[in-house]
Amino acid sequence: MKQAALFLALAVAAALPAYAQEELAKKHNCLACHATDKKLVGPSYKDVAAKYRNDPGAEAKLFDKVKKGGQGVWGQVPMPPNTQVPDADIKALVKWIMSQK
Repeated sequence: MKQAALFLALAVAAALPAYAQEELAKKHNCLACHATDKKLVGPSYKDVAAKYRNDPGAEAKLFDKVKKGGQGVWGQVPMPPNTQVPDADIKALVKWIMSQK
């Protein structure tokens, strides 16, 4: 019984960071244009993670893209700048996006 309780506690603890980052994405309206596993207006987070998986500078590039906006990498629909989002939140979101498989 103790092992089952420990396993459950570890599973919940492991899921909390992912849940927290998804909540950040909701808070900052990221999910209006992006979804974890399908293209909406912008690419899915899984597609972004796959594209940049082997790029050692990916987190810095994505941080800039979220903060400053951009156009042309995923098509002609521009991504607006998100200057109002705190840098710490952008860093957490980028790490979460890059963890998608």
